[in-house]
Amino acid sequence: MRSIALFASLLLWGCSHQVQDYQQQTPVFHLPDYFSGSLQAYGVVKNWQGKQSVRFEAQLCGQWQGNEGTLFELFHFSDGRVEQRIWQLAVDKEGKVTGSAADVTGQATGQQAGNTLYWEYVLQIPDEDDVIEVKVEDWLYLVTPQQLMNQSTLYKFGLPVGEIILSIQQQDTKASCAALEQQLKELRAG
Repeated sequence: MRSIALFASLLLWGCSHQVQDYQQQTPVFHLPDYFSGSLQAYGVVKNWQGKQSVRFEAQLCGQWQGNEGTLFELFHFSDGRVEQRIWQLAVDKEGKVTGSAADVTGQATGQQAGNTLYWEYVLQIPDEDDVIEVKVEDWLYLVTPQQLMNQSTLYKFGLPVGEIILSIQQQDTKASCAALEQQLKELRAG
């Protein structure tokens, strides 16, 4: 029995991929270039059984000063929920990405390589009168200069409990984020 478990672990380990595997892929993904101005996203959330549980649309807007930026996100879910997130992001010269947000425990960390960004963080998800923390492993793939695919796997106690798949379309790289920032302020206030 032990040998079966060891073989299964080795098989899974051998199948894993790393962000550096995509170093030669193009177009090259650079976080400040892609997440500048306005963006639109569409996606689905799948439960632990792989079934679609909810759909969503999201408005995003990023503003940068050098390699430090703010990404505003506003989500509208098919079940009527509205959620928001404001990321504070930084990218260093080697492509290392760090980020923080009010509903993220600690700091998000990741790495860019080629057309790909991989990062992970602990997300706080409201659940009635409580908050559930899940680890998120987030893969972003730049498909064209304006189109990005994002696949996130959510884990609790090391086991996958959900998946998020979304497409993000760059809209206007010169757009101001003031209107979306104001909408998020009003949501938080009230």
